Amino acid sequence: MSALSQLQTMTTIVADTGDLSAIARLKPVDATTNPSLITKALTHPDKQAMLADSLNRYSSYGINMIDRVIDDLTIQVGCDILKLINGRVSTEVDARLSYDTEATIAKAHEFMDAYERAGVDKDRILIKIAATWQGIKAAEQLEKEGIHCNLTLIFGQHQAIACAEAGVTLISPFVGRILDWQKREENRQIIPVDEDMGVQSVKRTYQYYKQHNYHTQVMGASFRSVDQILALAGCDLLTISPELLDELSALDTVVNQVLSADMASETMSKVSLTVDQFNAEYEKDSITQTLLPKGIEGFIAAREELAKALKLLVK
Repeated sequence: MSALSQLQTMTTIVADTGDLSAIARLKPVDATTNPSLITKALTHPDKQAMLADSLNRYSSYGINMIDRVIDDLTIQVGCDILKLINGRVSTEVDARLSYDTEATIAKAHEFMDAYERAGVDKDRILIKIAATWQGIKAAEQLEKEGIHCNLTLIFGQHQAIACAEAGVTLISPFVGRILDWQKREENRQIIPVDEDMGVQSVKRTYQYYKQHNYHTQVMGASFRSVDQILALAGCDLLTISPELLDELSALDTVVNQVLSADMASETMSKVSLTVDQFNAEYEKDSITQTLLPKGIEGFIAAREELAKALKLLVK
């Protein structure tokens, strides 16, 4: 069995791409999408009719046209992805709303209504929200309404704890971005996987969740190598780019399960965080202070690039 086939017996594999041909080929259980991935998907010749139709339908919306078109395309690509997989698709809320709880909730409702009109069951959708305090509070309310959420841009334990306390369905710790930060801070080009702070962060969160019987699942994300992925074999879910999935598929090595719900681990005290405690932990966490705002800015920039491309088509 390939490394990928072995990994699939112990972890749910999610495709980190909006490339429909890659999803059809790789056959992941779940998938995710965002503005960057939607932009790539829309360069495909098969999607030009869908693009033209969306632009035409929202042509009368004036200054709000492009935002409406982006939301529409997001749902359409999400529906296309769901036709190719058996699981769920994560659909990203506009990152400009990351510090606005009520606006995030409203946008999630819009997405869920659109999916419902398209005949998609709500249990197949994860609303993807940046793990700011405001985003976590939005997710807490949405989960109470039966809307499942994927809290992304997780870099610190305080974020993971707040998400679990909020009862969110899923979190996405960004392994590779933490490693990138570590390399810069330590001025090292190569860091062994057993010293990788991104890998260590996911292991610590996974152990904390299982030890305290939280239902929130952990989905490792943003990988830089197959070594990072294999070091987290057994994690609830792993979202992996097509390139790394192909590497795993071609790799002939024994994969050992590293994480399991009953694994032995250090005892970690259960913690609940108020907003003041959350903010205090944030101020002490230089990784999250650096990477969370940067990640949100990156998501916003990706949406702006998509908007620019769409504006050119309108002219």
